[in-house]
Amino acid sequence: MIPAPKNKAVFLDRDGVLNRAVVRAGRPYPPACLSELELLPGVREACAVLRDAGYLLVMVTNQPDIARGTLTQGTLDQMNTWLARELHLDDVRVCPHDDRDACACRKPKPGLVTSAAQEHGIDLGLSFLVGDRWRDIEAGREAGVRTVFIDYGYREKCAPEPDCTVQNLAQAADWILAATAAEVSR
Repeated sequence: MIPAPKNKAVFLDRDGVLNRAVVRAGRPYPPACLSELELLPGVREACAVLRDAGYLLVMVTNQPDIARGTLTQGTLDQMNTWLARELHLDDVRVCPHDDRDACACRKPKPGLVTSAAQEHGIDLGLSFLVGDRWRDIEAGREAGVRTVFIDYGYREKCAPEPDCTVQNLAQAADWILAATAAEVSR
């Protein structure tokens, strides 16, 4: 039996949202190991504010380096376990596939978001996704959540009409809380 949606969530991309992405030639890449994993400024505080406002925090991340053989599952698990512990994340969803695998979980497809929503009884209409790439925003739109784009000016396809564009997760959290407060006051 599927639980009735009752929870609200903020779905968070990993690299570039929670931790610093490695940028080469204007494109973001994930850190290669735990020692390279660095939380971005204000991330702990933003996660705490969102949690205190009643949001579940669900990390949703594409990690195609697993499929490409340039990252081991063990190394990825170490990094994600550390992030989950440090930020008190409620769930971690990972797509280990590459585009050629044509899976349902690789963003821009919404599978990571919708599977987490189903498992945790999340009302997608009350939820948000924060990402720094077009794939994140498209996945959020397809899933039916509001989207917040952290714009680093990467040299790649632009995000398709996010609900809000900000410079970091702290600004995203402020916008989410303001949007929620505006709805409650209606």
